[in-house]
Amino acid sequence: MVSVREGAAVEPVGDVVAELGEGPYWVPEDDCLLWVDIPRGELHRTYFPSRETLTVDLGAVSAAFPALGGGILTAGGSRLVLHLPAERGEKWTSRTIGEVPAREGVRFNDAAVDPAGRVWVGSMHIDETDPLGELLRLDPGGELTTVVKGVTISNGISWSPDGGRMYYVDSPTRRVDVFDYDPATGEAFQRRVFCDVSAFPGVPDGLTVDADGYIWVAMHGGSALLRITSDGERDAVLELPVSMPTSCAFGGPGMSDLYVTTASRGLNEAGRAAEPLAGRLLRLHPGPAGLPSTTTYATLPA
Repeated sequence: MVSVREGAAVEPVGDVVAELGEGPYWVPEDDCLLWVDIPRGELHRTYFPSRETLTVDLGAVSAAFPALGGGILTAGGSRLVLHLPAERGEKWTSRTIGEVPAREGVRFNDAAVDPAGRVWVGSMHIDETDPLGELLRLDPGGELTTVVKGVTISNGISWSPDGGRMYYVDSPTRRVDVFDYDPATGEAFQRRVFCDVSAFPGVPDGLTVDADGYIWVAMHGGSALLRITSDGERDAVLELPVSMPTSCAFGGPGMSDLYVTTASRGLNEAGRAAEPLAGRLLRLHPGPAGLPSTTTYATLPA
């Protein structure tokens, strides 16, 4: 088990300042990080080592992944959409892969790809008060199957190194839950509390799993990343210079970089002055490395 450098230096990447940065996802073949700004409907592609960010306005986007066979799959609104990027200045082409009936006050939020390439997406109540959201799985034929109902803010979906566990967050519960998971079928069952984080400032948001099977959770409003052991115990707290980290993902050479998306929405002028990195994409080297399976390409249903 690799220990965490709790004093690891934090550096901003690029110049983009997001209102609500979310969904970092490393694409190793392109040395590129996909991430989004949800209120602005923007997809960002940040390339390394240049750190150049290319941005496209998609109207509605809350998560993005590379798709097997080409293109980028996004979740947004009530749809999963495959986008085929065009040359600079040209219009992208897109087609809907799966969708659910639109409901007032509800939208897709976090999404994830399991180690087999299966797509999961969660929805949330936009006002963040009522359990109107769901957790859904993309099945053959483009059907989005509801697995969990009664969710307020669906967040933080990821899997253990052996694929036998699926971790999941409904943020207002202030806990991380775990399911037993069958990678062959995509069945998730026996949901239970994995780690209660209510003793920590903020609420759990996005998460990822490292090569030791430990879980990293962004504590939105808590100015930190929390690392949890595979037994559900706190291992380390990594303080950040922003109050609203939203999610995290490993990437870079050897999967040793940790990228953190952050938010600036809701900060007044004094708050922005106190947190000059709010809304920026951050990078640090915490010691542990990530899992290659967390960069799996999304497999589109036949």
